[in-house]
Formats: sequence, structure tokens, C-alpha cells
Amino acid sequence: MANASGFLTPHVPSLRRKIQPSIGFSRSGFCFSEGISRRVVCSSGVEGAGTHVSPSQSRVPKLVSKGCKLVGCGSAVPSLSVSNDDLAKIVDTSDEWISVRTGIRNRRVISGKENLRNLAVEAARKALKMADVEPDDLDMILMCTSTPEDIFGDAPKVQRELGCTKSQLAHDITAACSGFVLGLFSASCYIRGGGLRNVLVIGADVISRFVDWTDRGTCILFGDAAGAVVVQACDADEDGLLSFDLHSDGEGARHLGAPIKDDEINDLLGSNGPALEFPPKRSSYACIQMNGKEVFRFAVRCVPQSIESALEKADLKASDVDWLLLHQANQRIIDAVATRLEFPPEKVISNLANYGNTSAASIPLALDEAVRSGKVKPGHTIATSGFGAGLTWGSAVIRWG
Repeated sequence: MANASGFLTPHVPSLRRKIQPSIGFSRSGFCFSEGISRRVVCSSGVEGAGTHVSPSQSRVPKLVSKGCKLVGCGSAVPSLSVSNDDLAKIVDTSDEWISVRTGIRNRRVISGKENLRNLAVEAARKALKMADVEPDDLDMILMCTSTPEDIFGDAPKVQRELGCTKSQLAHDITAACSGFVLGLFSASCYIRGGGLRNVLVIGADVISRFVDWTDRGTCILFGDAAGAVVVQACDADEDGLLSFDLHSDGEGARHLGAPIKDDEINDLLGSNGPALEFPPKRSSYACIQMNGKEVFRFAVRCVPQSIESALEKADLKASDVDWLLLHQANQRIIDAVATRLEFPPEKVISNLANYGNTSAASIPLALDEAVRSGKVKPGHTIATSGFGAGLTWGSAVIRWG
């Protein structure tokens, strides 16, 4: 395990490189590593870690020597279940075509008065109840979503609906399918470096609002859901967030996104309106656009490398891990990554068939079901990875309970 406790700015990772520099975190602190050689460069004068950097030279705040662990989880899904047969009534597809290519058979979609905040609050309350933590005992709420009800963010509104009265900080994290892993990383930073005790991390998305339901390539994949965990400070020897490995590469954004589109304004200001380009056009977001083949190639190439890097930072081997829990995007991706990492099928958590790709909610939703069913038990070690739009991808090695 790396003996490091500082930051160093890495190069921007590229999909074209086999081994990318990565943001790393181990139980002894933060580091950046280069590939599998594990050359660690530290910005604090740790004995045996290389060149000493004095406190006055370092821009990194001193980290609090404490651990953090997951003490509660919860999830929520919409009431409306849409099967593959239901989709076959509106688009040229079939249950067999979808299930063979994706592993998905059903997905949940918001309807009626359901919305993102409803799901997030329900999942959060369940997580708080399991953790035996009151809303006012929270120090922070991190809302990981790319589909907020309000463009300025939903975390403060979730905070209000949970009944928090102490004005704890609450903010959104936007990273689509990687959002929850980034939320865990942020929570660990706030606890270790900021002295916080209880951080609520919510992963929630209602992707159905941005799906073209006539596009067979995308509408079959996505569903809506929310999942949440409570991350709590603990003694260093009880640490449950063992390591992280995080990346992004905007070069791949063209393969997966939902960019802004411009709608024409009918009432222009005079005949010179178009030339003046004022007032600006009203904007809205396009439906999800995805190059499925490229996203598949990206995932099966980059995710195993990231998980291996996270395991190395945690000083663990794949055989030391009880469960592999990947973002639930496509069963073929899950199977390919598990095969490359030599994880047997019985150690892979998957609920994709029932919910489809729920973006930032997929990992905490699957975790919550596995914990409540008794599959994941206190002390179990889990290797998890989120990947998707941005392109972003990140892995974490965690211990439950």
C-alpha cells in the first residue's frame, strides 16, 4: 500500500493510452500513481517517500488521521415497471433482442407525481434509518445526479425535505454513471481532510426524461432510481473506504452525451433580430446520444485497469475481494470485466435485469439490495466501478459495515 499523504497534479488521462495516470487514494492518504509501476510522488515529507516538501511549500491542507466507513444504505424506484414486451409495442424490438444484447428485461420509469427528489428523499431516509443517524446529525449531503429537477441543483431541496434544520452544506455532483463513485471519494475527502463526521451520499437519476423512446439503440437501456449511503468517520483501523482510482477524458465525450440544443424564437426583435443574435435562443437538452460500440470498447478496456489500480492501492488482490459491483450498464460489459479480472460469476452483483441502467443510482441501488438480502455482510470487501458520460470512470475498494 502506498505510504503517501499528499496531492500532485496528474496528466489528463487519454483513452488512447493503455495505462493512464490516475487520482489515487489509499488508507494512508492521497497520491497519484503512474501505471502499474506504482511510482508514487508525495507532496508531504513522508519518511522514505522521496523528496521532502516543507509545510510552507505545500498547498495541500494537512489531512486528519481518521477513517471512514459505510454504515447505512437505502434505495427507491418508481412504481411503473416497463418490460421489454411493453417497449416492443412502441419501437421495433423484442424481449429476446433486448435481453440477449443487454441482459435487461424490465426497467422502472417515473410517472404521475413521482420525481427525482421523491426518489432521492426516500432512499436517503432508508439509509439514515439503517445507519441510526438523524437528519440533523448530518454534516453534508452530496447529491450525485445529472438530471436534477432544478438546473441549479437539488441537494439543498433534498436537505429541506429530509428535515435538516442546521443548514448543513448540500451540493450536487454531476458525473452521470460515475457520479456515485465520485460522491464516495468526495465524502472521504471531507471526512479525512475536513473533520466531518456524517456525510450522506445520494446517487439518483431520471434518465427517462432524456431518452428518445423511438430510438431502439438507447431507449431499451435506461431506467430511473435512487440509492443512498451514509459515510461516517471512524478510527483509522476501522477504515472502510480503502482506495480510489479516478479518471476522465473529454476526447470520448462525443460517444455519449446529451448536449444542449437550440430552439428557434418566433418573435424576433425587428428584421435585424437574427443578425443581432439577441436575445439568446431558448435552450434545452437533446436526448441521449450514444455510440454503443465505442462505449462498450471503452468500458471493457478501461474499467479492468482502473479496478486493478484501486486494488493495488489498497494492497489487495482480486482473490481478497468478496464482491465485484460494477455500474449496471450492460450485462455483456459486466461479464467481460469480470472475466478479465478473473472474478467468478457467483462473486458478481447484478440487478440489471430488473432495473436497466439507472446511471448514478445503479451502484447504490444494487448495493442496497445485496445488503438487505443478506448477500453482502459486515466486513465484506467490494470492488466497485462507475463509468460513462464525460467520459469519466472511477473505481473504489470498500468494506461494508
